[in-house]
Amino acid sequence: MTGACSILHPISFCRATGTQLSRSPLPSILSFSSSSPSLRNFVDPCKKLHPSRTTHCSSSSGLSGSNSNAKDLAVLLEVEGVLVDIYRLGNCQAFNSAFQKLGLDCANWTEPIYLDLSRKAGGDEERMLVLFFNRIGWPTSLPTSEKEKFMKSVLREKKNALEEFVTTKSLPLRPGVENFIDDALRENIPVVILIAYSKIGDKMARSIIEKLGHERTSKINVVGKEEVEGSFYGQLVLGKGVSSSLDEQLAKEVKRAASVEKQRVAKEVASLLKLSVDINTSPSERLEKIVATLRAGAEYGGLPVHQCVLIAGSQSGVLGADNIGMPCVVLRSSFTSSAEFPLANAVMDGFGGADLTISKLCHKRWS
Repeated sequence: MTGACSILHPISFCRATGTQLSRSPLPSILSFSSSSPSLRNFVDPCKKLHPSRTTHCSSSSGLSGSNSNAKDLAVLLEVEGVLVDIYRLGNCQAFNSAFQKLGLDCANWTEPIYLDLSRKAGGDEERMLVLFFNRIGWPTSLPTSEKEKFMKSVLREKKNALEEFVTTKSLPLRPGVENFIDDALRENIPVVILIAYSKIGDKMARSIIEKLGHERTSKINVVGKEEVEGSFYGQLVLGKGVSSSLDEQLAKEVKRAASVEKQRVAKEVASLLKLSVDINTSPSERLEKIVATLRAGAEYGGLPVHQCVLIAGSQSGVLGADNIGMPCVVLRSSFTSSAEFPLANAVMDGFGGADLTISKLCHKRWS
């Protein structure tokens, strides 16, 4: 099927909660295509799992860009680069700790060295080590056949050092992030923190979130792997809890539509970069995980994706948001200080003042 598709799919039972719904939460005919917003704007009606809230900004303009008087908004936050500048304050120090523990006195990364290696390696830490030791020379006692094992030992010690650094109070939150969250909560704006696709892993991401304090964390939603799998979108597309033939067919059609959407995004990116690329329409595991997390985040925020805004610290987050039509603002970190984000609505340097504020999001001032 190449065009839009329609599926009869009445549902009267919420699988996530086991509760009977008085009416079918889906329209009797669900239609979607690569250009149709019907699925991307759908919010799970299973109230017990994703309680819908009525939120209000004090501004006169909403994010949806419609003529409606509704001023609903939810804020989704990444962890790396947004809650903390983990690239500058965490990773570099963790690598140096690993070098010291392994007795590599010749290796000591200053911030400029770390950032240069990270940019050249595209953030691939194993490649960063290869570039560095190719430049200064590998340990003389290390056989060529042992290089891969050596790098794995460095990365293992680096991970342990980073985890220790993150779980202590040594790693500070980004300036202004606490006030930003407080302002959102004061305006009754749902705040959702996304960790399901965090590169540092669930444990470290949650340790960073705990730095916000219990009073704040008790009022926000954290979306990890479990929350994604339990979301309405996760159950359909990831196959969690889907058993009936109709549900399975719907999941296949959603995946097909997502594949077409990814092809469109790839073409747009290639055009922006003036590159000729071979487009692979098979699902990207990384992008699929990000999209599922963003959609789950919107569900937990109680709003459709176009009324949520992602505060991203990574290029991958921006691509995921663009894929589903979610507004996105990039917060620069040491790692992305000179990067370009053509698909983002705005790029800002930090929280508060002339940079990112709740007031700007409410007024849709991308500046």
